[in-house]
Amino acid sequence: MEMNNATTAFAALSQPIRLNAFRLLIQAGPDGLAAGEIGESLGVLPNTLSANLSVLLNAGLVRNERQGRSIRY
Repeated sequence: MEMNNATTAFAALSQPIRLNAFRLLIQAGPDGLAAGEIGESLGVLPNTLSANLSVLLNAGLVRNERQGRSIRY
């Protein structure tokens, strides 16, 4: 991992909501979780979760996939 990528990843994980979401997704395994499931588990409002998941996406730490009307991470 390049220094710039590592710095971006650590910065993304430096916020508690993002770190907890990342840990939850790691525990969920390759099938991941729907955004609503993540928010419900963490007790986070949808708009707050969306912003935090975007940071994780931009850092390359998670992927998303649309499934019908929901997005799985």
